[in-house]
Amino acid sequence: MALAKNPLTLLFIFLLLAVGSLFFGLLFGSVNIPTYKIAHILLFPANDATAQIVWQLRLPRVLASFACGGLLALAGTLLQVLLRNPLADPYILGVSGGAAVGALTAMLLGWGLVLTNLISLVGALIAIAVVFGLSFRTGNWNLYRLLLTGVVLSAGCTALITLLLTLAPANNVKGMLFWLMGDVSRAEEILPAWITLLIVAIVSMIFSRNLNVLSLGQMKAKTLGVAVLPLQVGIYFCASLVTVAALMLAGAIGFVGLIVPHAVRLLGVNDYRWLLPLSILLGGCFLTLADTLARTLWAPQQLPVGVLTALLGVPMLLLLLSKKR
Repeated sequence: MALAKNPLTLLFIFLLLAVGSLFFGLLFGSVNIPTYKIAHILLFPANDATAQIVWQLRLPRVLASFACGGLLALAGTLLQVLLRNPLADPYILGVSGGAAVGALTAMLLGWGLVLTNLISLVGALIAIAVVFGLSFRTGNWNLYRLLLTGVVLSAGCTALITLLLTLAPANNVKGMLFWLMGDVSRAEEILPAWITLLIVAIVSMIFSRNLNVLSLGQMKAKTLGVAVLPLQVGIYFCASLVTVAALMLAGAIGFVGLIVPHAVRLLGVNDYRWLLPLSILLGGCFLTLADTLARTLWAPQQLPVGVLTALLGVPMLLLLLSKKR
């Protein structure tokens, strides 16, 4: 495509889309606030009820949605170059399964939000340690073993999740399902997610040239002087870190980490110096718009945002694939 020949133009367009998606999220809600008034509130903060709705309810939610989408897109991009597998997404290595088992166990026991997040974090860290420990032996890094271990662990966690849902009281099942399908409304502390996103994005950009070489294959990367093993280990832990940050923020939201990197590649961008920031911006836009629709389409009832990401993402990717030669 023509835009792919000038990725700076594409970056500018995506930045405009990011601003537009954030403003779109501020515009829609249970209370109708005119566009000009939202712009006035953002420029001149006040203490009236309308300003509190914008600053305390809508703005934190759209920022959480954007950060979560960016985290998932970044994780998917990193894992796809690590595994050289177009089907890789942030949850393929069992991190979400471990986090889900921990979170649902805490919910089943009736523990509060803080303990639920803590146990979910512990479950995710255990999954990361198990997958890494079984795939990395005496300096030998086997990506096939890594992928197989992650898939097996995910299958085991899925069985445990089904068991927990079966044992859970009826009044707890809905909350559990919302966690499994993603729920941005429960996001509280968004600053750690943004800090994680910025740090990992900067680190990834620093090594973007090495990622370009690694995408050609391990043997070619070694021939060209890239320290492949440290780079792969770094990619694994960076992808795991941003996945955990997204899980702690909004639960397991599927499809974003899979579709967004592919959508950017289908626009003709394959250089990781541009692919990484464009994926982060598009992932943030996509999840922000999906969450806005999730809380307004069936208002006052809120839909799980993970359902919207799949319903919106599948036709978008199929359309892009049908137009690509």
